[in-house]
Amino acid sequence: MAPPVRRQRPVRTLVVFGVAIVALFGTIVAGTRWSDASLTPKLALDLVGGTQLILQPVSTETTGRAVTSQDIDQAIAVIRQRIDASGVSEAEISSQGGNNIVVSLPGTPSRETLDLVLTSAKMEFRPVLDVGAATPTATPSPTATATDPSAQESAADGTDQAADPTATPTDDPSRPAEPSSPSDTSYYVTAQVQQEFDELDCTVPENRTGRVGKADEAFVTCDADPERPYKYILGPVEVEGTSIAKATSGLEQLSGGGVGTKWVVNLEFDRTGTKEFAAVTERLRPLSAPQNQFGIVLDGLVVSAPSVNSVIGNGKAEISGSFTRASAATLAQQLNFGSLPISFEKKSEDRISATLGSEQLQKGLIAGLIGLVLVALYSLAQYRVLGLLTVGSLAIAAVCTYGLVTLLSWTQGYRLSLAGVGGLIVAIGITADSFIVYFERIRDELREGRTLGAAVEHGWSRARRTILASDTVNFLAAVVLYVVSVGGVRGFAFTLGLTTLIDLAVVFGFTHPMMQIIAKHRFFAEGHPLSGLDPRRLGVTPRYAGRGRVSRPADVPAGVPSDADVPLVPAGPPTMTIAERRAAARRADADPPVDAGDDEGSVH
Repeated sequence: MAPPVRRQRPVRTLVVFGVAIVALFGTIVAGTRWSDASLTPKLALDLVGGTQLILQPVSTETTGRAVTSQDIDQAIAVIRQRIDASGVSEAEISSQGGNNIVVSLPGTPSRETLDLVLTSAKMEFRPVLDVGAATPTATPSPTATATDPSAQESAADGTDQAADPTATPTDDPSRPAEPSSPSDTSYYVTAQVQQEFDELDCTVPENRTGRVGKADEAFVTCDADPERPYKYILGPVEVEGTSIAKATSGLEQLSGGGVGTKWVVNLEFDRTGTKEFAAVTERLRPLSAPQNQFGIVLDGLVVSAPSVNSVIGNGKAEISGSFTRASAATLAQQLNFGSLPISFEKKSEDRISATLGSEQLQKGLIAGLIGLVLVALYSLAQYRVLGLLTVGSLAIAAVCTYGLVTLLSWTQGYRLSLAGVGGLIVAIGITADSFIVYFERIRDELREGRTLGAAVEHGWSRARRTILASDTVNFLAAVVLYVVSVGGVRGFAFTLGLTTLIDLAVVFGFTHPMMQIIAKHRFFAEGHPLSGLDPRRLGVTPRYAGRGRVSRPADVPAGVPSDADVPLVPAGPPTMTIAERRAAARRADADPPVDAGDDEGSVH
């Protein structure tokens, strides 16, 4: 029994593909109404201009050393990571004279983005010696805990314990000669420090700008979150932010292996940080609040002050508390990218004009349009009316590309640069190449004597492998180029990889289903001279008879579809060469004809 033939549903494929395109543009239109989306893609720095910041590195009091070129390079790398993580693309970050850092951001960046760049982000881990509200009379409760994920103990919130300010000596003569530990309040909390703490008002914006404290002395500062108007007396630095290996945010992992509902920040240290953090947690755990807390200080402000719930010796901590998804992600980002080796001063902030401008963009678009027209003319000359399918497929690919670039500009902050426009122009040839491979394979199948319907299916099964292999190579090349490059080259690689994926979607979702439909039309099935499938132009006249017929000695048996792939047989008696005809004539002359009247069975 013959295997069942898979039913083709080209119309359904076209409908699904069309619905996807409508949903794409519907999302963009909805974004323009209820969000900040735009109907046009955002342009990069070279096309639209932007904001330029010049940062001057400042030697901090904690090190007292000169800024080196290695510090500048590390700072540039961290600032680039921060900007990329914030969703801003096509930014330019470079060193100016080996002393300053120039940051150029496209368009009009938000104040949050500018603050992210300007933040010097010297990160430190300091023990909490005392904590109070904006006024010196209140003592708040800790808002977060740091626990070892493998520990089974419950987190202590410290709500029933408060620090007693009267227990802190304020007379300098009573200060010990040496501290017993970094949490020794009798040594670090001097009268001057206590007075500074009492007078500090963290509700005043000027006091929340952040300062850099000495690494081996007590430090008075405010909480970085305006919603938490707390102030702290912190001890000396015990762990540097450069010891952080990785920080991520997510839902808490329960002891039974499940996932909880609270947002947490998972923190991992390197080898040095693991040893230092283990010593800190071992020392702080038995202390009472608030001395059992440590402050995570970023640019002189406390971004988090969790209490220690257990000794963390494996370098993997979980910071939990009243986090939301956004606040947990923000803290994780601060921990990841908050270890700049130097601090900065803003020398200038200026608006800059486009370096290439709309004229260059216009020329690039004209070049792409010329390329598109040339490909369309070639397709029409080579494939006649069938070439219109190539033109239509290219138009669909262009629409999909525009929609996706616009969507990414809104949701991911992507910006189209002139290099990206170059990638879109190159993609025209890549997309057209897939259609040419498919059409030529169909014509090869027709030359083999198959009917048009069978040629479409056989041609697709073979062309599909070639198209997939070609686009896979192009996509991998784009990925590698994107990973190893920076700046405008990444924009080229991104658009090249994006259009390669769009090419596959268009070929599978539009070109092939349309070819299945038009193969049933008489204009193409009969091999009209203008169809592009004329049997005389293909050189298959003896075998391809048009309208789905092939030359064969007998009619197709009943029940066989007109587009079935029937094996070919010669249309007439076999032809002979001249030598074969002469040899046959000599044999006929030498052998006399048989007499029909002779007895049966006799031979001569």
